Amino acid sequence: MQFLHTMLRVGNLQRSIDFYTGVLGMQLLRTSENPEYKYSLAFLGFEGGNPGQAEIELTYNWGVDSYDMGTAYGHIALGVPDAYAACEKIKAAGGNVTREAGPVKGGSTVIAFVTDPDGYKVELIQRGTL
Repeated sequence: MQFLHTMLRVGNLQRSIDFYTGVLGMQLLRTSENPEYKYSLAFLGFEGGNPGQAEIELTYNWGVDSYDMGTAYGHIALGVPDAYAACEKIKAAGGNVTREAGPVKGGSTVIAFVTDPDGYKVELIQRGTL
């Protein structure tokens, strides 16, 4: 088996593409439109996405500008070489850091959290050299 992507429903496709590319540094890999069923897709990722890395599929259902988060969703996790530097870069790009970089409670792994424009949480996990 291979992990291919995670799908997120978004209220404004361009706003979300701007966040994932401009703030988190992902690449827009491909887009598609389906006028018959009134939705648009954008796939984003790092290093060209599949098969080397999983992707995020952003789905915009035309005319729907927000969704309830629910209680089951947790977060997306990204490995970064330096969580402190990543937070500074994200803030400089206009991103919303909701938990500054620091050790996880009860451990030594350095993490941080960012929230995307639709309220989805993205965890940054310091991994050293990637």
